[in-house]
Amino acid sequence: MSAPQISFEFFPPQNLEASFRLWDTVQVLAPLDPRFVSVTYGAGGTTRDLTRDAVKALHRAAGLNVAAHLTCVNATRAETLAVADEFAAAGVTEIVALRGDPPKGSGAFQAHPEGFANSIELIEALAETGKFNIRVGAYPDPHPEAGSGQADVEWLKRKIDAGASEAITQFFFEAETFFRFRDACEKAGLDAPIVPGILPIENWAGARNFAQRCGTKIPGWVSDAFDKATRDGRADLLATALCAELCDDLIQGGVDKLHFYTLNRPELTRDVCHALGVTPRVRLEKVA
Repeated sequence: MSAPQISFEFFPPQNLEASFRLWDTVQVLAPLDPRFVSVTYGAGGTTRDLTRDAVKALHRAAGLNVAAHLTCVNATRAETLAVADEFAAAGVTEIVALRGDPPKGSGAFQAHPEGFANSIELIEALAETGKFNIRVGAYPDPHPEAGSGQADVEWLKRKIDAGASEAITQFFFEAETFFRFRDACEKAGLDAPIVPGILPIENWAGARNFAQRCGTKIPGWVSDAFDKATRDGRADLLATALCAELCDDLIQGGVDKLHFYTLNRPELTRDVCHALGVTPRVRLEKVA
């Protein structure tokens, strides 16, 4: 069985040390020849300018196919589309279009009075420009604001119908969670590619808190295993083994693309990719 195609998510640096960490991450992972790399927005659009700068730098300096996250939060329609136009002018034509999270402590999402009300409106506006390949988010476990898992499926279908070409899922802990979601999407007539989002667990406490915030179900056996491994000083070994096993289960189930949430810490992602047969490409120099 052939190795999967891969992509990576980075977040923009907010200080000099983080800038070096991002560049080190790129140096480690770029040789694995990703389909694309994405750069996130912070909650409430707080890293909008940083994201824009990081996207341009990665596209120009690293030669990567970069997908910029773009959200609806705290911006007018004109401001949001102006950012998109900047990306296009810089040669970046991949967008991950999201509603976005509200600023921390501000409660539920509130649309800007002159902004996009939701991700579907944003996708429609981007699609109308004809400039972008648009990806969107998907939720194998129900989104905290969704009434049911079926509501997530129906909302995803609306996003694809609005002009998106592919979906990337929130992370999950068991392959069966993804397969159930994929089957429900197929039953609903959704035929766009749905790429599993994979979170290599560098820090169990942080991953557990993140999962609780975004509605990702944590199986009891996963929590127990990490609690024990952390006590024994073997958390990194467990994280690598479980992540590689999850990816292998997905591949055995027909998945051929994986998207890794790197958290700008590349080693575990690299090790998992190597275990899956994704190895650095060899550059062949021309012989004069």
